Amino acid sequence: MISKILLLIIFFAVFVCVGILCRKQSTDVNGFVLGGRSVGPWLTAFAYGTSYFSAVIFVGYAGQFGWSFGLASTWIGLGNAFIGSLLPWAILGRRTRIMTQHLNSKTMPDFFGQRYDSKGLKIAASAITFLFLIPYTASLFNGLSRLFRMAFNIDYAVCVVVMAVLTAVYVIVGGYMATAVNDFIQGIVMLVGIVAVILAVLSKHGGFMQSVIEMSKIDSGELQGGFVSFFGPQPLYLLVVVLLTSLGTWGLPQMVGKFYAIKNEESIKIGTLISTVFAIIVAGGCYFLGGFGRLFTTQEAVSAEGFDSIVPTMLSGLSDILIGVVLILVLSASMSTLSSLVLTSSSTLTLDFLGSFKKKKAEEKSNMLTMRIFVAVFIIISAVIAIVQAKSRVTFIAQLMGISWGALSGSFLAPFLYGLYWKKTSRASVVASFVFGTVVMIVQLCISLGWIHVGGTFLTFIFKNSLYSGVFCMLASIVIVPLVSLVSQKTKPAGVEQMFACYDTKVQASAKEVLSE
Repeated sequence: MISKILLLIIFFAVFVCVGILCRKQSTDVNGFVLGGRSVGPWLTAFAYGTSYFSAVIFVGYAGQFGWSFGLASTWIGLGNAFIGSLLPWAILGRRTRIMTQHLNSKTMPDFFGQRYDSKGLKIAASAITFLFLIPYTASLFNGLSRLFRMAFNIDYAVCVVVMAVLTAVYVIVGGYMATAVNDFIQGIVMLVGIVAVILAVLSKHGGFMQSVIEMSKIDSGELQGGFVSFFGPQPLYLLVVVLLTSLGTWGLPQMVGKFYAIKNEESIKIGTLISTVFAIIVAGGCYFLGGFGRLFTTQEAVSAEGFDSIVPTMLSGLSDILIGVVLILVLSASMSTLSSLVLTSSSTLTLDFLGSFKKKKAEEKSNMLTMRIFVAVFIIISAVIAIVQAKSRVTFIAQLMGISWGALSGSFLAPFLYGLYWKKTSRASVVASFVFGTVVMIVQLCISLGWIHVGGTFLTFIFKNSLYSGVFCMLASIVIVPLVSLVSQKTKPAGVEQMFACYDTKVQASAKEVLSE
């Protein structure tokens, strides 16, 4: 117990100190939100990765999908690495950094407002961001409850309050730079921790090969040895999960926002490699570990306690030192994502939503104070929701958490992607994407809660759960935006040529050889 408490004290002390040391770089809005657009590749890559992978993945998704797919769940981690990390860096990274600096936009809603010359789109995007990030933030706390009960036997609410207060301190004091530095430290912990935990857990069943042999004996229905097969017993469902958890990052404000702050061209190239390797180890490791869940618990236990109990059960027999490492690992994953979410939400609410209704442009000090207040407010709301949900088992909140990713990415992915690459993207197409993404996911929520019912083979398939409907929203928006744009060119914003000129900036260079024959 002493070793675990000491690890936590050191863990929290380091992050608070980083926040204090980084306060000089968060004296204005640009520094507080973007770190002055001077963040190097290592910090940016780790910030991207640690914001991506949280306790939701380590405790929730790894347990749930590892149980459903067996070792094939590792494909989800690899999808996260290549579709969710490598491709966004390669396709969105450079163009996002150049265009957002050219338009002087600091957030994703601000980008929509500037790129499509629409104050209404800016307000709508900020409202969608704020509405759907709160339940996602609350879900981060839930992944910690079982682990802390297992390690310390303390009340879940205490854990939530401590984590919320400490995150608020270093984000409010140090802004984006403190978040990025802490994300780097947390990322190192996650890399070391996941490797150590995998080795320790598999050793309980005689190592990797013996564990695979034991998994092959488990009945998976029609497919013999399905839990150790290449694509698992449910290949289509596996593909849906890979797409939602990987393609979804392309439209999440807290993820894309990392590209706004990166320093230069070279940093983007290096950051792409680092981010991909980080995702392979952390995400691949989490889902790989979860794939062995059936060796440690039973169907009856999962039915009684839920999928969130699988990973804590796998870890329950570890030594105190390793339990401490796991706690630091999950805390790192959760706090890094939490800090990214609250910074994104507070800046969006201050600069985009409230700023759009002010007749006069707010002063720098006023914006800074407002953002810091909203950081605290956002964390308090999320913590209260998490505690209420845990104590009362309010299903509405739990259902809303699973819909957040689908709504955000279903609304934002296509307009953002086309906005960076295609001059003919129209305002009407962005409106169509926003409406389609939010409406479909709200319908999914109502269906999940049993408020409405749908019939027909197609609708039943689409609204099977929030994973299917979320993927449908993202893929459909990629088609909707160009189609609507082609028939609504009258709503194309003026000055598009000037916006895209930032990609074709010409420079003069002295010739080394000027003489010719």
